[in-house]
Amino acid sequence: MKNQMNSFCARALPLAMAACLAFALGGCASPSHTISPKAQANAARENPPAPKDEDFPALDSAKWSQGTFPSIEALRAMRTGMGKDQVRELLSWPHFSEGLGGVREWNYIFHFRTGKGAEYVTCQYMVRFNKDVLTHGMYWKGPNCAGLLNPPAAAMVPAVVPAPAPVPVPSPAARHMSLGADGLFRFDGSGLNDILPQGRSKVEALAADIKRNFKALKSLQITAHTDRLGSDAYNQGLSMARARTIRELLVQQGIDRGAIGVAGMGEREPVVDCPGLRSTPALIGCLQPNRRFNIEISE
Repeated sequence: MKNQMNSFCARALPLAMAACLAFALGGCASPSHTISPKAQANAARENPPAPKDEDFPALDSAKWSQGTFPSIEALRAMRTGMGKDQVRELLSWPHFSEGLGGVREWNYIFHFRTGKGAEYVTCQYMVRFNKDVLTHGMYWKGPNCAGLLNPPAAAMVPAVVPAPAPVPVPSPAARHMSLGADGLFRFDGSGLNDILPQGRSKVEALAADIKRNFKALKSLQITAHTDRLGSDAYNQGLSMARARTIRELLVQQGIDRGAIGVAGMGEREPVVDCPGLRSTPALIGCLQPNRRFNIEISE
């Protein structure tokens, strides 16, 4: 009898350990809950502060220290309001030991070829999730890495950003202006911390031109537009958040807040129509004119 019990325990212990391991792994890889348009819209409105460089984990603390060479197309497909399953499908698992449950941050090590043999540059990328376990912020460590997704084709080397082209000086008769959204904000960003250096320069130049050419400003209406990629609720929230941020930056430059109105139109008023459903570089480039700010001034 004793030998039978010993034999049973010898067989049961590995099975119990395997069951515990399967449970732990299942907890990591279990599917996320259904994503609702309301939850996506909430994620787009949250606009949390961006992390500082020191908030990124040290490279030598990575579990998968080799990193990966990501798809530029996959990175461009990242959006606020995505679940962990969707992020994992695009970018795979994070490269650091993030924990088993309740994880609100994933960190990656990404490499990009320079075009010079086997040479490459290394960047760190952070994805943060809100209380609904939806993305509400994607961040790069350092400004050079943040610019990799802006060109219409996959950029291999972070280029020095040229000085922004001067905003055309509006004459008193010019009441309508348009400002392209590309190059103003970091990819998928909408807050003051998400404005790129060249975008801030453009808005500051716009404010200077308004003060110089419209002495008796009565009203300034900012209407933000997006392309059709993403859900209606997400695009509506993103456009409104970006319009408010442009207003805040203009106020910082001395424009009267009481004279500025904002509106977000989302994807409802496109100026170009492009075929295709998948978020490819060609489609993103074709839809660029739809990502814009219309500005109407009255005095």
